[in-house]
Amino acid sequence: MALIINEEQEMLKQSAKDFLKERSPVEALRKLRDTNDANGYDKALWQEMAEMGWACLTIDEEHGGLGFGYVGLGQVLEETGRLLVASPMISTVLLGTTAINIGGSAAQKSALLPEIAEGKLLLSLATEEYNAHRPYTVNTSAAMNDGGFSISGKKKFVLDGHVANTFIVSANTANGLTLFLVPADADGVRIERHIMMDSRNSATVTFDNVQISNEAMLGVNGEGKAVLEKTLDIGRIGLCAEMLGLILEAYERTMAYLKERKQFGLTIGSFQGLQHRAAQMFCEVELCKSLVLNGLQAIDEGKDLQTIASMAKAKVGQVAQLVSNEGIQMYGGIGMTDEEEIGWYMKRARVAQQSLGGESYHINRFAKLSGF
Repeated sequence: MALIINEEQEMLKQSAKDFLKERSPVEALRKLRDTNDANGYDKALWQEMAEMGWACLTIDEEHGGLGFGYVGLGQVLEETGRLLVASPMISTVLLGTTAINIGGSAAQKSALLPEIAEGKLLLSLATEEYNAHRPYTVNTSAAMNDGGFSISGKKKFVLDGHVANTFIVSANTANGLTLFLVPADADGVRIERHIMMDSRNSATVTFDNVQISNEAMLGVNGEGKAVLEKTLDIGRIGLCAEMLGLILEAYERTMAYLKERKQFGLTIGSFQGLQHRAAQMFCEVELCKSLVLNGLQAIDEGKDLQTIASMAKAKVGQVAQLVSNEGIQMYGGIGMTDEEEIGWYMKRARVAQQSLGGESYHINRFAKLSGF
């Protein structure tokens, strides 16, 4: 398939761009940070986003969605990345909904997907237990009892965990790794909110003998790894789409600054050394565009995603670091101040780079998948 988006996808992208420019500029994130907002996102804005259909882009029509696919979702995520929009798009729409679509039973889909589509239900994937990304090394246990399971363990870096209604939790049963749907208000669930360096939210969630029914199992007992792996790969590609947005915005802001900042009576963009660095960034940005769209198309086409996801996540993370670093350096000292927004892009880039596995993790994974 050609690496282009169709007319409907382009229209969705443009409408998202126009809406977010008006309703959620970078200043909105600054306000959330400075007011220490209890939710960490604008609830009214989220409802508007849901009403526009963004929460249900990958939900089929049978369950109240649009069935628009991941290429469409990627266009929205790119625009949220451009303006650093804090919302449940990653935690609920990209990760949570994907896990339900892949592993959910008919009953679970009927109960959960319409609520997600309306923006009423927030999900959060609770899989990490270490400071480094090790999603399949799980110490959390799920012991079988009469009519269900008892879950005990601790999860780290649970995105938007403090506002989630339901957690998708990985735990080991006697049969192996299994996923469970755990209500956030269940007895034995303790949530500690953390505000990360990019002013987004994560949480440490502790499960202390949390009792759930058999119906809370997501997928088959002992076969959770396959569901989790596909969910994470789709999440990685979707996160790359958001990262592409911040890369493009940081690059464009830097290019504009090179054309207006003067030293020695000349615009600094006329200096050959900076032109070479700008040219390198341009080439890397164009490569990222192709990698991201190729990944999004691969999801919709049902292709194997492992190598595609790791290749994209490693490269896009690398370029996010390059472009955000260059932005700070080319802006000079003012780029390090809180008042100048270019620094916010560097902070978001650093967190996104490590989310769902950093560059080293994915280079190593890609090598192993390629037989090295």
